[in-house]
Amino acid sequence: MRNDESTSDVFTALSSPIRRQILQELRDGELAAGDIAGRFPVSGPTISRHLSVLRGAGLVTERRDANRILYSLVGDRLALSVGDFLSAVCPEQIVLRTIQKATPTHTSEAPA
Repeated sequence: MRNDESTSDVFTALSSPIRRQILQELRDGELAAGDIAGRFPVSGPTISRHLSVLRGAGLVTERRDANRILYSLVGDRLALSVGDFLSAVCPEQIVLRTIQKATPTHTSEAPA
């Protein structure tokens, strides 16, 4: 049951456009909470609540550096949760992806 709740937490976290944008901002590396807040037209406490939801879903981690809180993306958590959900809902996609990976792609090139 915890796995279902965990996946539900991820999708709840992804339901907000601001939280999805925070994840995109973190894709290149960790950012301080203040830096994240400065990228959005909402208050610092609002961003803090969004970061808390993302942290609760296991999508970001935080670490303290002196008086700053730095956030990092946990990319594999997102990929695994969404992948598990898609595998359960669309199992035929697993077969199609497996076939596509096994089939070499040939490009038609004109002889030089």
